Amino acid sequence: MEETKLFLITYFAALLGVVPPGLVNMTVAKTCMKHGEKSGVFVAIGASIGVLLQAILAVFLARYIFDNPFIRNVLLRAGLVIFIILAIFFFVKAQNGSHIDAQTEKTNANSIFKGILVAVLNVFPIPYFVALATALNIGGDVSYDFVLMITFVLAASLGTFTTLYFYVLSFQKIDNKTAIFAKYSNYFMAILMFVLVIITLIRIFYY
Repeated sequence: MEETKLFLITYFAALLGVVPPGLVNMTVAKTCMKHGEKSGVFVAIGASIGVLLQAILAVFLARYIFDNPFIRNVLLRAGLVIFIILAIFFFVKAQNGSHIDAQTEKTNANSIFKGILVAVLNVFPIPYFVALATALNIGGDVSYDFVLMITFVLAASLGTFTTLYFYVLSFQKIDNKTAIFAKYSNYFMAILMFVLVIITLIRIFYY
């Protein structure tokens, strides 16, 4: 019973946490538009694997991170550097122009790794899952309950995948807008990264 409650709470928390436009879901949308629905699903699977790894890390950090400002600041500064690099990357890519690539089998094979990489680069979910794990008392005792840990990380991963899959379905329904999306998506991603840089700076200096 406790595992079921934990699974449902974590599942819906992860599901709702990916709903706002962000690095991961916009990457899924871009891949879906440029390479098709299948590649978008593969990226979503890869991103969900990345979230699973982040959730595992969050469980082990849960008992330390709120009592250790150093760890929190390291995570925030790492995220700041990543977001600055990504903002420059997307802006340069937008300046060079965008196009719709032809679909190939290789894009599907590489999409899982792409999803994992994007999810790992997006460090924001780690404090989110740390807070959730702390609130649900996962890893808060002297010894870890591995059944609860597995339940937590699987729910986080599946909740993320559910939202990302809805992104795939939603963007496939506006197939006639792919050219417009491809043209402006890199600008959108650059602006998004810039916003995340500002948010991260605020969290570093005012929290």
